[in-house]
Amino acid sequence: MSDTETQTLPPVVVSGIQPSGLLHLGNYFGALRQHIALHQQHEAYYFIVNYHALTSVRDAAALRSYTLNIALDYLALGFDPEQACLFVQSDVPQVTELAWIFYNITPVSQLEKGVSYKDKVAQGLPANAGLFNYPVLQAADILIYGGSMVPVGADQKQNIEISRDLALRFNQTYCPDDPIFPVPEPLILADVAVVPGIDGRKMSKSYGNTIGIFEEGKTLKKSVMAIVTDSTPLEDPKDPSTCNVMALLRLFADADEVAEWEARYRQGGTGYGHAKKRLLALVSEHFEEARDRRRALADRPTAVEEILVEGGRRARRRAEMYMERVRDAVGLSYVGAR
Repeated sequence: MSDTETQTLPPVVVSGIQPSGLLHLGNYFGALRQHIALHQQHEAYYFIVNYHALTSVRDAAALRSYTLNIALDYLALGFDPEQACLFVQSDVPQVTELAWIFYNITPVSQLEKGVSYKDKVAQGLPANAGLFNYPVLQAADILIYGGSMVPVGADQKQNIEISRDLALRFNQTYCPDDPIFPVPEPLILADVAVVPGIDGRKMSKSYGNTIGIFEEGKTLKKSVMAIVTDSTPLEDPKDPSTCNVMALLRLFADADEVAEWEARYRQGGTGYGHAKKRLLALVSEHFEEARDRRRALADRPTAVEEILVEGGRRARRRAEMYMERVRDAVGLSYVGAR
């Protein structure tokens, strides 16, 4: 198969999400919403990256709980396991086999330039080898299923460049006349804004500033009411473009309502508390049906586990198809060598 033929095949969507905590609005608007839409349009492989989570999670029970919770979230938000694969990364051992092969063609200097690695270390995560080599395992995650379209946030663009480099380098080194891997393209949606956390920084589990997708009742109210605002008095005009509450409200309200709130802000007489109450109602309403589905699924954990197990079976079959060619290309398949 030529490079041109590889790139003109129907797209295969591949993406993973890390089980390092409960999912939040930043995850939803930055990834999950797009994942749900894409899996209805293309062949897709979505996986819960528990190997990656080992870079920061040191509690076995917590990792198992986070893993199941992410599966519940995807299914509750509309993921259909009949249309695409949903599985756990560690259920496909071929991915670590491919990662080792990739390590041997990855320059250390390329990983040393990793912005994501530097950012995470700056946030206080230990500078371990897993974190440093993260992009190589991520490349194996993508390429082992023939991934050609990767929905990611803008902060992951550099890692996808490494995946692209590895696909090209492997093909050129081992199989230039019959390339094994397509060169993946990042799908970065231009209209996805950075979702602010309750402290105004980017919403992130590592900052502890999140609003959970499935928070409700008093827990949700506490989170929304904790959103940081300035000290402008109620009667004074306010700038809607710098308000954290407005930034979140724009994600849920329609254009007419957003315009109305912006006008009220500029006119004065509207307090941040009014906007917070409306945001609380919008968040609660937006996820109401999904919360009901999630509660029903949580009462049947065995059924959810079976979905993951079956997804893993399908993913292993796909991964082994690629690994048979990879082993042969690099010389690990010794049978018949005489």
